[in-house]
Amino acid sequence: MINTYITELVNYGIKNSLIDELDRVYSVNKLIELMGLDEYYEPESVPEERDLLLILEDMLNWAFEHGVMESDTIAQKDLFDTKIMGAVTPPPSVVINKFNALLSESSKDATDWYYEFSKATNYIRTDRIAKDVKWVAPTEFGNIDITINLSKPEKDPRDIAAAGKAKSTSYPKCLLCPENEGYAGTLTHPARQNHRIIPITLDGDEYFLQYSPYVYYNEHCIILNKKHIPMVINRSTFKKLLSFVEQFPHYTAGSNADIPIVGGSILSHDHFQGGCYTFPMARAGYRKTFTIPGFEDLNAGIVNWPMSVIRLQGTDVERLADCAGMILNKWKSYTDEEAFIFSETDGIPHNAITPIARKNKDGLFELDLVLRNNITTDEHPMGVYHPHAEYHHIKKENIGLIEVMGLAVLPARLKKEMSLIEDAVLSGKDIRSIEEISKHADWIDEWKDNYDLSSAEKINEALKIEIGKTFAKVLECAGVYKNEEDFMRFIDVL
Repeated sequence: MINTYITELVNYGIKNSLIDELDRVYSVNKLIELMGLDEYYEPESVPEERDLLLILEDMLNWAFEHGVMESDTIAQKDLFDTKIMGAVTPPPSVVINKFNALLSESSKDATDWYYEFSKATNYIRTDRIAKDVKWVAPTEFGNIDITINLSKPEKDPRDIAAAGKAKSTSYPKCLLCPENEGYAGTLTHPARQNHRIIPITLDGDEYFLQYSPYVYYNEHCIILNKKHIPMVINRSTFKKLLSFVEQFPHYTAGSNADIPIVGGSILSHDHFQGGCYTFPMARAGYRKTFTIPGFEDLNAGIVNWPMSVIRLQGTDVERLADCAGMILNKWKSYTDEEAFIFSETDGIPHNAITPIARKNKDGLFELDLVLRNNITTDEHPMGVYHPHAEYHHIKKENIGLIEVMGLAVLPARLKKEMSLIEDAVLSGKDIRSIEEISKHADWIDEWKDNYDLSSAEKINEALKIEIGKTFAKVLECAGVYKNEEDFMRFIDVL
């Protein structure tokens, strides 16, 4: 049977333009070696075309049964099926040349092809992403996108034990380094033999474009610095984001802030995130407009959003970068005790900006500057401008770039908890007596009388609406300004 599986995979690679018919024998031989075979017989007949995942599953089962793969844990399977796909993934030069050829005609055609390619190689595991729960929830700030992320598999205890014994290595330095391309992986670092990255230039510096393997939204991409250097937000950052949008005007691009609590999960490697997606924040209009002295050629205003956002609009990316750089410098040194904003305490800086760049439907470049502050207190040890404890039953983690833009990435536990709540409400059980969902009881009491909860479907709909409202409250927690008067005091110093 293994001969049939190998033939099926090579046929898949040819049909999906990963390899050419001229590569058939070469690819077969690579797979023979990988599966520990001494010989290969071309099967007389091959089953009708099957889904890639079914082919890989059969190959993994065969490999485990014949001792080629030492265990059948999720981590081991991920390492081995990535190695398998590496045998039918073209080298970087072929991928780059194809992308650039398409780019010379259309940036959208280039990214469309690259995204489909990344799915065809199984680098983007579409089967896992399909498990994510997604909906749109109405709020006073407009519709907000909600997702419960289920695409990252839970770790097997056997893998955890094996990882503890594994030799640590500093290569690649992190998950975002270019050296991940083609890397075999370990139990503590994902395999990337089927991963290809695209070199791009941003404001004179070398970066790479790739997709996130855990796609939170359409064409969720990562723009990573060639060098392993820490994230920093400055004028050059704004120019680079705008430069990316200039080259790929159908994409949004943004960056996490460059300090803990309000920043991203990987601050050690300079990178941005983007994608072909209209985030809820982009649909929000101005709540108040104003003119910034010296930048009268730019539109400016406060965005009608739960967080504290200044939006700049214009046609000249240099002017936008200059203005944003000035605002950043003012904000980093700004203190307003009345509004509980401190630029630093005990020498620790607190003010930062989360920037987002896009090109709007009117052809103007937009730069959203989200004001952030990571100060902590005894009352709020995880951050004053962080999800407050009363909302931790829904969202406890940091509010990063994706959430800032209006896409909630909620923990996987919520799917099961929503099901338990539906059952409890429908059957009249005391939610406080059920350990897994007791933390939601006070919250449910606040709104349960506002809905018809006579069926599981109606309870589920109510939960989705209220989770959306709660997420909007979480974003308000993360907003540094709670009223316009305080916000305008900062605007007045610009």
